[in-house]
Amino acid sequence: MNTKGLFAAGIISGFLGSASYAVECGPGGESIRILASDFPAIHAVVDSAEEKCADAAGEFTRNHTTEARQIMNAALTPNPAEYTSVIVANSTLTQLMNDGLVRPLNDLVARYGQNLPENLLIRIDDNIMAVAFMANAQHLFSRTDILEEAGIFEIPATYDEVIAAAKAIRAAGIMDYPIVMNLKTGWNVGESFNLVFLAHGGAFFKPGTAEPMINSAAGIAALETLKALAEYAHPDHLTHASNETQGIWEAGEAALGIMWGSRGAAILDDEGATREVTSNTVLSAAPSVKPGGVPGATLWWDGFTISKNVPDAAAEATFAALANALTPEMVAANNDDAVWLLEGFTPGPAAAGVAATAQGGAVPYPMIPQIGLMHNALGAELTDFLSGNESAEKALADAEAAYVTAAKEAGFLQ
Repeated sequence: MNTKGLFAAGIISGFLGSASYAVECGPGGESIRILASDFPAIHAVVDSAEEKCADAAGEFTRNHTTEARQIMNAALTPNPAEYTSVIVANSTLTQLMNDGLVRPLNDLVARYGQNLPENLLIRIDDNIMAVAFMANAQHLFSRTDILEEAGIFEIPATYDEVIAAAKAIRAAGIMDYPIVMNLKTGWNVGESFNLVFLAHGGAFFKPGTAEPMINSAAGIAALETLKALAEYAHPDHLTHASNETQGIWEAGEAALGIMWGSRGAAILDDEGATREVTSNTVLSAAPSVKPGGVPGATLWWDGFTISKNVPDAAAEATFAALANALTPEMVAANNDDAVWLLEGFTPGPAAAGVAATAQGGAVPYPMIPQIGLMHNALGAELTDFLSGNESAEKALADAEAAYVTAAKEAGFLQ
C-alpha cells in the first residue's frame, strides 16, 4: 500500500490535479446503506453522495455513530449485509478484511473511478480495498494566552516541554488540570500508548513475526511518559474520548491537548467556544521525545469500502454514489472540516497540526492483520498502570499475554 505517497501528495502538496466530474450513479433502484463514524467530514461526504445519487437509488440510508468500529463486523457478516458500505480508517479496514467482509474494488474503480487519483486507492497486494479521502492524526493543541500567562512563549515541541508547561500552569494557579487527552479505557488508551510508544522508537512485534515485543525499554518509557501527562489531566481522564476532550477545550478548561486533527475545525469555529478560546488556540505537530524527533502520532486515512455480502448491483450503485461525492465542490463547501486528500483543498489553521505531524515524519498506523488484537490488549490492560494499581512492566506483560491468547485463537501464533 502506498501510504507514504498518499500522505505526501495529499497533505504536503494539497493538490491532486484537475479533472471533470460527470455524475454516473450506476444501476438505478438499488439500496445504498452506509455505516460511518459521526463527525463533520464524514457527514459531508455522505451528504454529497446522497445529493448526487439518492434520486437514482431505491433507498439511501445512513447510520453515523460513534460505535461504528464496534458494530461493523457483525453488521457486515450476514448475507445480505446490513450495510452496503462502511467508511473506515486504517485499523478498521484491517478489522473487516480479517473476516473477509469487504470486496476488492478494482472493477468498480475501472468503471466509476476515472476521477480518483492513484494515491487515494488503498491497495493490499494487487487488490484495491478502499478509497481514501481525508487524513487525520492526533497532535498538540495549545492555548497561547494561558501559556504566556504562565511565562511560556513558545509552543511545546517535546513531551518534556508539554509536561513542564502543564506544571508551570498549575504552579501559577491558572488551572489545576491543564492537559486533555483521549484516555478513555479501551481503544483510546491503546491508541494513546501507541502514539508515545512510536515516538520512543518502539516496535510492536519482533521483525517478520507476530510475536509481541511491547514489554521493552520503549514500552516502559512510553507508559511513564503517558502517566506523567495524565498527572495534569482531569481526574476523570479514563472516561474521556474525543467528544469529552473537545467539550473541555471549548469550555476553556484546558491549555494543552493531544486530540484528533478532525476536531480542529469544530474547535476553531464560532460555535461552542468563546472568542477567547478560539483566537488563542494553535494547532501544531504532535510532541516528540527529543527535539526534532519523530512526532508521537499515527497517521490515519479515512475512506470508503464496499461490503462483500451484498448483491453486485447494490455494490455498484453504492460505489458510484461515494465516488461521485469526492468533488472539488464538496471540498470547497467543507474545506475546514478535514485535511482532505482531494482536489480543491486549501490548508488552513485547522489543518496545520496534521500537516506538521506528517511532515515531521510520523508513521502511518500499522496495517497488519494482528495489530487490532494488540490494540485491544493494550486498551484492556494498561489502565491498571495509569490508575496506579500495578507497575509498567506488569501492565505490559499482561497486555502481551492477552495479545498472545487472542493471536493464538486467531491463528497468528502457534
